[in-house]
Order: sequence, then structure tokens, then C-alpha cells
Amino acid sequence: MIDDATRDVWLHRVLFVALALIFLFFRLLPVGTMPEAACAADDGWCRAMDWLAHMPGPDLLLCIVFAWTMRRPDYLPTLLIAAVVLTEDIVLLRPPGLWTALVVIASEFIRSRVALTRELNFGVEWLLVAAMMVAMLILYRIVFGLVLLPQPPFGFALMQVVWSILCYPVVVFLSRVVLRLYKPAMGEVDAYGRRL
Repeated sequence: MIDDATRDVWLHRVLFVALALIFLFFRLLPVGTMPEAACAADDGWCRAMDWLAHMPGPDLLLCIVFAWTMRRPDYLPTLLIAAVVLTEDIVLLRPPGLWTALVVIASEFIRSRVALTRELNFGVEWLLVAAMMVAMLILYRIVFGLVLLPQPPFGFALMQVVWSILCYPVVVFLSRVVLRLYKPAMGEVDAYGRRL
């Protein structure tokens, strides 16, 4: 029979994959396809709706990866993160592996410092995550520039990072309230007796 700790780990892994698929589904939906005839009727409203439709949204999957890795690193193994983000790369037609490598490196950086960040307050954690997101954006754009690939305007990409940084506290709050994900206490062990 499966114990409660093992069941929790696997339930959260399945939930992570399900959330990733839901986010991917919504990113593939065709939004902002308002016909030109409707735009001619009310120009101001149409411009406002068109602007909102083309605004980049936050990368909620990245927020979940950072929030869950900071709180329960055993819930998200590296291979699971890599598989989910690589699938997202392929479906969204991004260069396969580049964003995946950056997410895996950033999550491993956070995972290796869980013991240090355990006692820090949320403000410091938020600053660390914000710095990681900005560093990932810069490295992503540098690699694109080195291989001369076309990339979206810097303001567009920066807006997505700003939205992700602003949504991170919401993701952490929902993870705590809905999923009861807390940072491990000092000396706490996982289902296999390893220190968290």
C-alpha cells in the first residue's frame, strides 16, 4: 500500500503536468481575431481590445516551477521539468531545448539553495526569483542574437517577465492556500528518509 507522503508526491507531479497542459491549451487558443468590420464601428474600443489581446501574459508555468521547487523540491524532479518544458518548446515552435535548458539550470540553482532560502522571508525569495527571470530573459536573447534568429521586440519580452514577476506572489499564495505547499521545516525528511 502507498503511504501518504508518496501519494502526495505523485499527486503533485500529476497536477503539475495537468496544469502545464491547461496553460499550453490556453496559449494555443486563437485570441485577438476580431474582424476588421467590427473594428471600423468603434475605433477606440477596438484599439483597446486589440492592445489587450496582443499583450504578453505571464509565464505561469515558470512561476509554478520556481514556487514549487522553492517549497518542495522533491515534488518536481529535474527530468519532469525538462520533459514538460521541452514539450512546450516543441508545441510553441520555439528552438527546442534552449528555454528548457535555462529553466532546468534556474530550477537547479534554486533547488541547490533550498536550505539557504528556507529561513528567508518572502521578499528576499521574490527578489531571487525576479533576478532569475531577468537573467533567463537576457541569456535567451543573447543566444538568439548570437545565432541571428529573429526575436520579438525587447519591450514585449520584458513585459512578459514583468507580468511573471508580478504573478509570482499569486502563484505562491494559491500554492499555500489550495495545495498546502510550505517550505520544509528544519530537519524534515521526505518519504525515503532524505532531508528536505
